[in-house]
Amino acid sequence: MTNNKTDVVILAGGLGTRLRSVVSDRPKCMAPVNGRPFLSYLLDYLSQYSIGKVVLSVGYLHEVVMEWVEQRKGCYPFAIDYAVEDVPLGTGGGIRLAMQRCTADTVCVMNGDTFFEVNMEGLLKAHRQGEKPVTMALKHLTDFDRYGTVSVNDEGVVTQFNEKQYCADGLINAGFYVLDNNGQLDDMPEKFSFENLFLHPKADEGVIQGFVSDGYFIDIGIPEDYEKAMVDFKRFEELWASQR
Repeated sequence: MTNNKTDVVILAGGLGTRLRSVVSDRPKCMAPVNGRPFLSYLLDYLSQYSIGKVVLSVGYLHEVVMEWVEQRKGCYPFAIDYAVEDVPLGTGGGIRLAMQRCTADTVCVMNGDTFFEVNMEGLLKAHRQGEKPVTMALKHLTDFDRYGTVSVNDEGVVTQFNEKQYCADGLINAGFYVLDNNGQLDDMPEKFSFENLFLHPKADEGVIQGFVSDGYFIDIGIPEDYEKAMVDFKRFEELWASQR
């Protein structure tokens, strides 16, 4: 590897099936929030950190994503590239394809329909100190049934993924990872689920470092949270405007 900066993969090809009632003509990452695509908030967030390259893993209606980015990519302090799926590869296949375009020793992976205000410097530090090939950002939630929970041991190592059910208090996988860029996905099938075929076995092996963050979290995959983002993201617009 030749680049010591961290690269980032954004999974930006989601169909947005559960959002069809409000967003029917574009990928989820391009869902408009206060007149801006959701993706723009992710890119603004990443602009705070030392990022070498952002690779957008795209598929469904990728032209919509690429046209928007090409008009604005000069506004960001990092390079933006694309990994285009000709056929759906699953989350794992999409990540592997995108990582082939990364040159950094470590790669952060994030969902294009989720915003998690993780301190990336802290996350990367935890990854280095944990000396595990994978680090997963975890969010503490209360009173929820939309997500499965994640169990960790006293050292913060992920030990188990639990099925979705009502939970009064627990940690969830927030869809934000750090991976060593060492070919660890190379032997996986062409199409595969990153969660089921990669993360779950890695948890059994005890090689996923957990990193709990209390940062703001929202997943716009359902209309209720998409509407909530309309209100919440006004705060981010004001914050980032003051930092420019």
